[in-house]
This record gives sequence, structure tokens and C-alpha cells, in this order.
Amino acid sequence: MASVPFHYVDLRTFCYATEDEKRVEGALRRFLPEAFEIERETSEGYHGDRIVVLSARVEKADDVRHVLTELSELDDIDEVMEELDDRVDDNCSFFLRLDKQAAFGGRSRRGQGITLRAKVEAYPAKREKAVENARSVLEDVRADA
Repeated sequence: MASVPFHYVDLRTFCYATEDEKRVEGALRRFLPEAFEIERETSEGYHGDRIVVLSARVEKADDVRHVLTELSELDDIDEVMEELDDRVDDNCSFFLRLDKQAAFGGRSRRGQGITLRAKVEAYPAKREKAVENARSVLEDVRADA
């Protein structure tokens, strides 16, 4: 994978009062390069419970490659590629949800808990071009896996 047609990748998850923050952080780190900085923001739920929002923005090409390599381990990466028309919006952003519990166990699987948003490079900045670029990089990732 020579070039990476993504400006950045945002990963975000919530740690609820019933969860262990270190474990939730570990799940998020499943997709991040080693020792990558995670931002924390504390919020309050509807019933006054504490919610910690953990997030990271990956911008360097090598770091984005790392995230994409982790995505290549998805069992249904082919299905994700088929859904790209629905997963890329008019602002050239690619969206995917990942299973927080599986990530904590060291596996990559689609599900609930971790939100991935990636800004796809597209010149001109049109949705169709972004879908084409995202498909191309996911095909490369799949081939390298």
C-alpha cells in the first residue's frame, strides 16, 4: 500500500460507569499504533452517571496504515467494501462501527461500541471519487492481509 487516501481517521468510544476504563481504553488501542495518545473527556449521563469519552485522531500516513491493517482482519471486509456507497457520505467521510467487546479480546469485528470515521481524500471532492479511493485502499489492505 504505497499511498493512503485518507486525511485522518477518528476513533471514539464511551466508557460507562459500569465499565472498567482501562479495559475500554485497551479495546480502543486495538486499532491504534503503539503508545498513541488518547484524549479523555468526562461527561454526565441522563441519570447523572459518569461517562468518559475516549477518542483519538490518527493523521500520519504510517499511523493510518496501521489502523487500516487492523481493519483488514475483519471477517467481512468484502461486505464492508460492497457497502461503501452507503458508508461514505457527501462530505467524503467513511463510517464504520466496531465491536468494543471483540476489540478488548484482541479481535476485529463489526458491531457496537467503537465508532470509526475517516476522511477520504478525493480530488475533486465528490462522493463517487471518495468511494472509489476507499474501495481501492480496502482492496490493497485485503490483498496484503
